[in-house]
Amino acid sequence: MAECRKGWSLGTTIEVVDLEFTYENGFRVFADINLQAESGKFVALVGPSGVGKSTLLRLIGGFLKSTGGEVRLQGKKIARPTPKVVIVHQSIVTFPWMTALENVMISLKPKRLSKDESIEIAKNALETVGLQGFEDLYPKEMSGGMRQRVAVARALAANPLVLLMDEPFAHLDELTAEGLRQDIYNILFSPDTPLKSVIMVSHNLTEVLELADVIYVINGSPATVVARVDVQLSRPRNPRDPEFDRYLDRLYGLLTPGKVKRN
Repeated sequence: MAECRKGWSLGTTIEVVDLEFTYENGFRVFADINLQAESGKFVALVGPSGVGKSTLLRLIGGFLKSTGGEVRLQGKKIARPTPKVVIVHQSIVTFPWMTALENVMISLKPKRLSKDESIEIAKNALETVGLQGFEDLYPKEMSGGMRQRVAVARALAANPLVLLMDEPFAHLDELTAEGLRQDIYNILFSPDTPLKSVIMVSHNLTEVLELADVIYVINGSPATVVARVDVQLSRPRNPRDPEFDRYLDRLYGLLTPGKVKRN
């Protein structure tokens, strides 16, 4: 039975139905992609390099237009980008001439709030990601992990229902990435955020298993969903746990069918 967080009733936040995408040159990237992100769930998308994971994330967010099928947010079709669905990119995007607070406030400009309201919301978002007291730092004064937390805070300040994450730890050193992974799940699903679902793309199967409740495996050409793996591991998760290792073997087998078991 799925766990319900923050008193939510379980339901589908994002639903991808028979999604297809073909480039203008005729190359068919996806065929009949079907998946869903349920309320209170951290969903991961994995697949071989070049299979189109980042492209799929952009289709889910409405940043690209599909050539077939549709994406629904709480039952309504997403036809264009919406502030209810935001994305954190693998490149740590912070504006070097802005403080941490100002970097977060920039996401609030479309709301046309007063300056005082924007400052309060941005401060709260920074506090949520553990950066209270660092509002006046510039990116050059922050570590990579801190800059990525600013990017997450900027996304959360927009008050989205769904957060998309594209290889969010790819440009961090392993120690920094490990520390942020340990915090990120509780940050995203804390009572202080409005988030209902998170969808992350990653090639790192260990970090996927540390974070995800549900994993969709994408493979083939054109690519489609070849498996859904529901992760039944208690938190915090231990990569040295034999059951954790069994999940890794299962994912490896789904991604590399016919090959020998990983070492």
